[in-house]
Order: sequence, then C-alpha cells, then structure tokens
Amino acid sequence: MRDTYHSLRVEAVVLRHSDYGEADRILTLYTRQLGKTRAIVKGARKLTSRKAGHLEPFTHVKLQLATGRDLFIVSQADTIDAYLPLREDLMLTGHASYVIELLDRFTYEDNLEHPALFRLLTETLSRLASSSDVWLAIRYYEMRLLDELGFRPRLFECANCGREIQPEDQFFSFSAGGVICPTCGRGLPNLTSISMDTLKYLRHFQRSSYREASRARPSHEVQKEAETLMQGYFTYLLERELNSPGFLKQVQ
Repeated sequence: MRDTYHSLRVEAVVLRHSDYGEADRILTLYTRQLGKTRAIVKGARKLTSRKAGHLEPFTHVKLQLATGRDLFIVSQADTIDAYLPLREDLMLTGHASYVIELLDRFTYEDNLEHPALFRLLTETLSRLASSSDVWLAIRYYEMRLLDELGFRPRLFECANCGREIQPEDQFFSFSAGGVICPTCGRGLPNLTSISMDTLKYLRHFQRSSYREASRARPSHEVQKEAETLMQGYFTYLLERELNSPGFLKQVQ
C-alpha cells in the first residue's frame, strides 16, 4: 500500500516514539486514513528541529507524509490538539497512556482506514483532558474498543447456556467472553464473580451514547469491581499484562 503514495496528508495521534540513528525519531501513529502506521522524522532530536514539539505521545496532529524506502517520512507537522492537561497531571498522563497502550496492543500496521477507532481515540483523549469523569471516560472507551475490535462481551444472556440473565449476582468468563449464570457457574472453572450492580452499569455503557452513559452514578465498590473485571478481560485477550495500570497504582 505504501508504494501507492508519493505524498499524502493524514490526521494522526502519536502513540509512541523511539530514537533512531544519531538524530532521527521513529513514530508509531494511529491515523484516520491508514490505521496504525509508522513514520520517521529526520533530525527530530536536534535542538533546531521545528517538528519535534508537535510529535510527542498522545498529540493529535496533521502530517504530510512522503514515501520512503521502508517507512513514511514526515515532511510537515501541525498540531491539532496537544491535550496539554494530560501532560500536567501524572494521573491523567497514566490514564492517557492506558488508552494509548490498549489501542497499540490490539492493532497492527495494516494501512487500512478505521475511522470509528480513530474517532473513539480522539474523543476519549479530549474527555480526559477536559477534566470530565475519568472513570466513566475510561470504562466507556474500553467497552467501545471491544465493540470495534470484535470482542463485544455478552452481558444479557449466559455465554454458556444462552439463557437470559436474571437480576442476581453472576459470574464472568474471560474465555467465553461474557456473563455465566449461577447454574452454569457451579460447574465451570476459572470464573470471576460479578455483582448485578456492576453488570447493570457495563450493560448501560454497552448500549448507550456517552451522554446517556454519563448519567450513571456507580458506587466506589462498583467502580473498582468494573475496573478489575475489564483489566482482567484485556489481560486474557492480550495474553499479557498491560504496563500502564502498574504506573497508575504507583502514582496513586
């Protein structure tokens, strides 16, 4: 796909960067037009570089990309939104890193357009930067990300027998990808308990707009249970633990 282009304009969020050679930097980007891709910024580490300030992680940018031998080359960079509050507060930095890490771990370089994922990413970073409810912004992002990636959890019927879930505490199976009713739960291994209150909020996020979801007022206990459950599910899907939750615990 890269050979098709001589030069193109993209809208992107910088996921991460790494040093290359004596003065260059390689960016991992999530773009509206090409999904996840990489590009090199020549001379980005020089003090005189005008591009470097636009290309920090979780910055929303417009880039002019030229075709290189192996990577795109950034020829121009303009900031759309630097999400400055995310850099001024360590907790917000940690939450933004979690958002970025999840997307980075689940996606690969395919040069295919994924506008819904890109919009979810930028909307979530904007919500975090605007000092809205961080717990809500993260849980809503997780649920929508699972939808877009094809891992939508089954929350309304038992993932084992298919019967409708009744208003009582249930189990959750990471391997089955959903709720397990108490009857099936007595005979299945490796299940996690989930209270009806927590299940109610997760269902609400799954089928609601963000504005509708923002009306939720879960207790602290429900918030912790939902967070633990979702992180366990992501760890199972990725077959490894994420780095950013550990950073957040240290900051707390």
